Amino acid sequence: MDIQVGDVLTMKKPHPCGAHAFLVLRTGMDFRLRCISCGREFMVARVKAEKNIKSVDKTGRSE
Repeated sequence: MDIQVGDVLTMKKPHPCGAHAFLVLRTGMDFRLRCISCGREFMVARVKAEKNIKSVDKTGRSE
């Protein structure tokens, strides 16, 4: 899966605040994501995140 910094991920399960959209801040063996709604940042393992992704929005990326 081609996920890069700046992409917006829509996940199957919501964040505790209720949002489904997350901004990718860092990639590697794990992702650093920021919740679009509340701004909370957290790390999640790549394998776990890739299973939970519903869609990837590349428009958030700044190239």
